[in-house]
Amino acid sequence: MRSEFRVLTWSILGGMSAAMNAPAAEDTALTATLRADVTALAGNIGVRAAYVGDSLTRAARHIESRLAGAGWAVRRQVFPVSKWECANLEVEVRGRTRPEEIVVIGAHYDTVPESPGADDNASGVAALLALAGDFARTRPERTLRFVAFANEEPVYFQTEFMGSLVYARACKRRGERIVAMVSLESIGYFSDVRGSQDYPFPLSFFYPSRGNFVAVVGNRESRALVRQVTRAFRATKVLPCESAALPDVLPGIGWSDHWAFWREGYPAVMVTGTATYRNPHYHQPTDKPDTLDYERLAAAVRGLRAVVAELAGSRENR
Repeated sequence: MRSEFRVLTWSILGGMSAAMNAPAAEDTALTATLRADVTALAGNIGVRAAYVGDSLTRAARHIESRLAGAGWAVRRQVFPVSKWECANLEVEVRGRTRPEEIVVIGAHYDTVPESPGADDNASGVAALLALAGDFARTRPERTLRFVAFANEEPVYFQTEFMGSLVYARACKRRGERIVAMVSLESIGYFSDVRGSQDYPFPLSFFYPSRGNFVAVVGNRESRALVRQVTRAFRATKVLPCESAALPDVLPGIGWSDHWAFWREGYPAVMVTGTATYRNPHYHQPTDKPDTLDYERLAAAVRGLRAVVAELAGSRENR
């Protein structure tokens, strides 16, 4: 499988040696792009919520502009929430040989009202935009979608107004076959300090105490997808990667947009820096762009390239 991952990654990077040995110039450019997107969302706009001025609309415009600039035609799934209109933003490349099999890569672009949300979740959106740019001119075997979701945070979390639930339910009504969903959630904060990583009981007995890794989390029904995503990420050797398929009643296991896909019977995982279990700025006014580690966020994106390539079976567009 490792050789397959390398071939797929080579095609995405246009013949570069491998994601784990990406040239310094590419690393620098990716790091700068991620920083710029996090700054645009969490620095320039700040709090992003339907009920906070036009902040959610401004964030959506930034995402649409970046996707369109990468060559995508952006589709909006608009849905009413009280007196506001909210929108999920979707781009898609149809699969060549297995178009009925759909892979969704998603991240939410809203925040809680007291936080600018650099890690939660401008980091996930920045990664989503980078990956969408990488795959804009590929020819996947499966249909590949990148989706930015509204309304993941409270007061809409796990309600009918949660953007990812609106999206997943629409997919189910259309009879779509989503074979994998990957939620990118709070992946920009890292620490090498012993004791910086916490867990819900009793996971601290089994996992490392330093918050320097990316985690792949799923429920028991998604354990095959957890293994596949973890294997693809680890093959790049860009960052440590821990994984677990656990009961979804455990605190934190379902705390992102993958939960919505579970509700509709789709396999889904969260790729995360574990948010509240690591980042002291979680849901705080201090969750600002200068608290993130952009070099390791860039490394996470390089690992995720291999994950997306593995799931969708992408090829370079020639």
